[in-house]
Amino acid sequence: MNQKSPIQNQNEILDKTKNWILKSVIGLNLCPFAKLPFQSNRIRYVICDSPTKKELLLHLRSELKFLSEVDPLLTETTLIIHPNVLADFLDQNDFLDEADLLLNQLDLDGVIQIANFHPQFQFADKTVNDITNYVGRSPYPTLHLLREENISQIVDSHPNIESIYKNNRTTFTKLGHDGWIKLWL
Repeated sequence: MNQKSPIQNQNEILDKTKNWILKSVIGLNLCPFAKLPFQSNRIRYVICDSPTKKELLLHLRSELKFLSEVDPLLTETTLIIHPNVLADFLDQNDFLDEADLLLNQLDLDGVIQIANFHPQFQFADKTVNDITNYVGRSPYPTLHLLREENISQIVDSHPNIESIYKNNRTTFTKLGHDGWIKLWL
């Protein structure tokens, strides 16, 4: 049997995630604020190989505490990549309710926000195959922990924050499914 070692597997997961950020999030300018933390290595990548929601929630608790205490100049944001649990997008979406409860329990509501990325990401008003869903599609189920303070600074400094959402949908509409596929060749 030829199985990859956990380290190789984790390296592959990390490489695919960083490549997605570079080509999609930064390359397509989906988040104009992602480039600086990416280039300055202020994104913390955590691979959680836990197979249960309960273990993922414990991992999330630990990472929320870490991000709330670490110097933002060292770690601005955290991506928790969890390939072995919440493989269904709706399950991950439901899990966000538990994550929000955890934020409240830790008194981090209004301090840290959790964004949802998933290989099956789908906007509520879109069909499964709608290309604009790819705005939120990552290679693996991922929870993005963001500091509210950073979000506020971004909103305050951007001349038209609403344009990002519209521009992302326009970008994907122009790109189409064929363009998305070519991006990864």
